[in-house]
Order: sequence, then structure tokens, then C-alpha cells
Amino acid sequence: MIIVRSQDIAGTARHVSGPGWDSKRMIVKADGMGYSVHETRIHEGTESHLEYKHHLETNYCVAGEGEVVDVATGETFAIRPGTIYALDRHDEHIVRATNGDLHLVCVFNPPVTGTETHNADGGYEPTD
Repeated sequence: MIIVRSQDIAGTARHVSGPGWDSKRMIVKADGMGYSVHETRIHEGTESHLEYKHHLETNYCVAGEGEVVDVATGETFAIRPGTIYALDRHDEHIVRATNGDLHLVCVFNPPVTGTETHNADGGYEPTD
């Protein structure tokens, strides 16, 4: 059984950040689960332009409000607590925090190693 507490990840190599966001990598590739789980915070008033070409991602909002834009279609979707959105086609997207910090629980497949930050394309390099 794997037990991980958010406060134990804070300030370690598995607590990574970039412009407008920070992420605690709770479950990572080395845990052998086949996916990774992150506690991610998008800071209020910021936006991130992302495209995970090598990973699929699902995000569940637990606090804050924001929106996600599908760059291909221009559609904008509201994100509030209780909302889940899945990037099932390696979707290029923009995520914004509009009312408080946007707190997300994120699942990545394949899993990340835990220390990655976004590359120039707004994604992560392959893990294998």
C-alpha cells in the first residue's frame, strides 16, 4: 500500500512549479501504478497554454473556478468544483484560473517521473 501526504511532498523535488502553477506529484512512475496523480494549483489570474503530445490527462476540480479552451475548436468550458475534463486526444488547450486558485487533481497516463516541467510545446517529454 502506498500512502502519500500532500504536506510531505511540499518543498521536495516532486513539488514542481512554472509560471502561474505548482504541482505536487503524489503518485509517480516509480510507484508502478501505470499512471501518475498530481495535486495541481493554477494561480488566480493566470493561464497556461498546454499540449501533452505524449500523455493523456484527466483533471478533477476540487476548488476555485476557471475555464479550459479547446484550441482546435475555440470552445470554452467552465471549470468549477465537481467538474472533470479529460484531454483524450492530446488536445491543445488553454487553462485559466478566474476566481481564486484553481485546485485540480490530475491523472497522467503514462505516468510522469515526478520532476518534469513543461517543455516549449506546453507538455512533458516521453517517460520511456
